[in-house]
Amino acid sequence: MKYTKTIALGTAIAWAITASGAVMAREAPTLTVAVIDFTNNSDSASWWHGGVGTQLADVLSNELSATGDFKVIERQKINSVLAEQDLASSYRMRPGSSPHTGNITGAQYLVTGSVASYTEDAAKTGGGLNFAGFHVGGGQAKAYVAIDLRVIDAETSEVVFSRTVEGRSTDKAMNLGGYLGHGVGGDFGHSEKTPASKAVRAALIEATDYLDCAMVKRDGCEAKFDQKEQKRRQGDKDALDLN
Repeated sequence: MKYTKTIALGTAIAWAITASGAVMAREAPTLTVAVIDFTNNSDSASWWHGGVGTQLADVLSNELSATGDFKVIERQKINSVLAEQDLASSYRMRPGSSPHTGNITGAQYLVTGSVASYTEDAAKTGGGLNFAGFHVGGGQAKAYVAIDLRVIDAETSEVVFSRTVEGRSTDKAMNLGGYLGHGVGGDFGHSEKTPASKAVRAALIEATDYLDCAMVKRDGCEAKFDQKEQKRRQGDKDALDLN
């Protein structure tokens, strides 16, 4: 009886180790990607200026890395890495303390996007109060952004995945003597509470979910994104009155 229990215990431990190894293999990212600067193809995105394209690429890089399914190459900082390696090759560093060359990880895929459409609407919702000669009123601000997402094979330059992702936000807002702009401004990271930034953030999260589904999971989740794409395309057709 003891012998049988020992065999059963050994089998259970073996299965546990195997299962643990499978989990570790699942958690190890296998796809290497780099996110390059976004561009703007919308005439209505007045908040687009400065380094917004780089900032959006940074946000998407962080979101992809957070999934645990991608190795994300820091493409923006690669020049600093190369400069450090060049310094090491000049023999000015103490032997053994300098980084080795030839070990920079290349990206299998390049991810980028462009803002295709942006709309923002502000409406008064009534109410408000008068104070010291000023009128403070209530309002609601809505923002919508569409981003054309592309994944490019770094070896063949072929676009292997493409999808338009959308983001929306609705904010109740207080305004003083009228509506004040809610643009992203020159620093996306410091404007996260504006309707525009919330809509962009929502679109980038949607982009992350889509890429994780299409490139890694492939477990039937594609149907959900296909339905969203069909709905978006139908909405565009209706808006343009193509029939």
